[in-house]
Amino acid sequence: MTLEEKAKLVCGMGMTSKKVPGAVGSTYEIPRLGIPEIVVSDGPAGLRLGGTFSGVKAVYATAFPIPAAMASTWDLDLLNKVGVAMGAESKAFGVDVLLGPAFNIKRDPLNGRNFEYLTEDPYLNGRLAAAIVKGIQSEGVGVSIKHFAVNNQETNRMSINEVVSERALREIYLSAFEYVVKNSDPWTVMSSYPKINGVHGAQNKYLLTDILKNEWKFNGLVMSDWFAVKDPVAAVNAGNDLIMPGGPKWGGQGDTSDDVLAGLKNGTIKEADIDKNIKNILKIVLKTLSFKGELPTNKPDLKANVEIVRKTAAEGMVLLKNESSFLPIPKKARIALFGVTAYKSIAGGTGSSNVNKPHIIDISTGLEKAGYTLNDRFKGIYTKYMEFQNDILDKHPESADWEKLSYYRTVIPEMDLSKAESIIECESKKSDIALIVIGRGSGEESDRRLEGDFYLTPEEKLMIEKVSAQFHSLGKKVAVILNVCGVMEMNSWKDQTDAILLAWFPGQECETAIADVISGKVNPSGKLPMTFPVDYYDIPSSRNFPMVGHTNDGKNFNYTNYEEGIWIGYRYFNTVNQPVAYPFGYGLSYTVFSFREPRLERKKDKWIASIRVANIGEVSGKEVVQLYVSAPQNSIQKPSYELKAFGKTRDLKPGESEIVKLQFTDYDIASFDEDDSRWFTSKGTYMLSFGSSSRDFKAAVPFNVNKDKSWKVHDVLKPVEKLNVMRLPVK
Repeated sequence: MTLEEKAKLVCGMGMTSKKVPGAVGSTYEIPRLGIPEIVVSDGPAGLRLGGTFSGVKAVYATAFPIPAAMASTWDLDLLNKVGVAMGAESKAFGVDVLLGPAFNIKRDPLNGRNFEYLTEDPYLNGRLAAAIVKGIQSEGVGVSIKHFAVNNQETNRMSINEVVSERALREIYLSAFEYVVKNSDPWTVMSSYPKINGVHGAQNKYLLTDILKNEWKFNGLVMSDWFAVKDPVAAVNAGNDLIMPGGPKWGGQGDTSDDVLAGLKNGTIKEADIDKNIKNILKIVLKTLSFKGELPTNKPDLKANVEIVRKTAAEGMVLLKNESSFLPIPKKARIALFGVTAYKSIAGGTGSSNVNKPHIIDISTGLEKAGYTLNDRFKGIYTKYMEFQNDILDKHPESADWEKLSYYRTVIPEMDLSKAESIIECESKKSDIALIVIGRGSGEESDRRLEGDFYLTPEEKLMIEKVSAQFHSLGKKVAVILNVCGVMEMNSWKDQTDAILLAWFPGQECETAIADVISGKVNPSGKLPMTFPVDYYDIPSSRNFPMVGHTNDGKNFNYTNYEEGIWIGYRYFNTVNQPVAYPFGYGLSYTVFSFREPRLERKKDKWIASIRVANIGEVSGKEVVQLYVSAPQNSIQKPSYELKAFGKTRDLKPGESEIVKLQFTDYDIASFDEDDSRWFTSKGTYMLSFGSSSRDFKAAVPFNVNKDKSWKVHDVLKPVEKLNVMRLPVK
């Protein structure tokens, strides 16, 4: 290759593709050498081609449930099938690499992209992501796992400096990436926007070369997130193989490759080093459909994928409350349906993970299609109200563009029912039950707000209060359906209702999946992949998360200190015994399960645990077994227990049982020692707990590690700034 060709090959061709209109990017082709353009496109919840962001006509593809909903299934086989469907659809449209899955840690519930991430737990994150990766790549389509690493906020994401301890990086923020790299062979890894201890992710040699390529032996391609590279020379030298989207400079003159070419000519980039980048690119090119000459059919099996969406959405729903077995609801029930989102429901979040879906039918219509009768008066009131909301974006000129886009659902105000008490009283007598739907929007480029987003709006509070009081006065029950992006405050209102179903953003089959669970056609088996706190300020990260509209040091959040260290989610709440609204791993069922016969044995280098799960209730259902390990105390403070394995039963009929077998290794239970740059597992007595949640243990078995073990790693990524890492009180 010429120097010019080398410079162009390590840079993308802009946010376009000659072969696949609407794709988000492509690579440079060199016809004389037989090197084709390879095509990449979003995303984590299904393939996105064209539409709002590209200026190209939208191409319809399957809108899967958001990754938060996928994670709630705790089902590796199901997520593998989701991956296969995504891969097949990408292949049909001629996309070589799908940009996903995304599995940054849910550090704080106000992160605007939490909906497209998986969980708060690195172990669960890694296993779920690996299942998706294997599914997608089984179709001959590559993935780009993202965002490597510490992409945990949208506020100032392009310039923020994330100051994180080595231990937190290793145990929490890098752990899932390590597992996926070592166990599912992803074709590509996407480097992230923020600075990590002073150096941008896309220009961080410690992260991309020392750890990813040398330590973890990653053998694929590293591409940057779009416009993440500030200094192309630094990115190439750091081991960021492909600068995306490349093409014309952002807001400047010339092409991105000009800087790389200048670096090659002036010696700031050595030709031997850029050849390493090019080798990694070409290894992926050789795997692609484009190189193999496979032509797209442009005819994906959208109909077959509908069933996968519907099944995944239903199995990802989490039943949070069900007093007196209120749910499921018999088909003869006449329903009073409240809430704007019941009549304008939400399939997914906005931004790069948005999918141009062929349809979404509202929850109200779905319930009617399932055979329920809705109260006509409430249906008419909400329908008329929504007619006045069609031009809602234009009615909010005070909102920034990103707010109009990302908060489309939350800027549509909930109806004020303060003047409708007489109607509620009258119509409640004509209805058997009330369903209240609460909705939230969320999207890329914006973090969530606290008031009116994490917390309910005054109108939503009033709706729950008035409807619940009136229906309960007549001896009738009330359920809430949450068509939301993530964690919300619930403690202040959950006791007013009889049942709560967390439906997430369920994808394009929103209405059918919710109706399946409400009717009992599907027994809910979802478990929370994150903790729901009593209040936002109970979360340690709340002290160091940028509130929308606030600043730190008058510089609009140019840094975020991860002072909470490893104390994320249940690791913190359970260790300090802090009350929560709903714990990590929690989820109810329409049936009841027993756990018995716990066992643990050592086979070679693995621990093999097993337990018998029996359905002792009256309807068929699935249960998730969660395995938590408590370590003996040593010089490093450890969480009270950590998830180290999980498994899901098949659909068990009443009276049936299944032995669930799970395994883990000594490396899985290791901690990171910053002083010596090593992973270590101390000898001593550990406790293994089998649970249906992180706070509901059914059985426990002690086990002994007979000798200390350690694994040395690179001594890199130390914080430059002083970081006052939180230490919990010694018990």
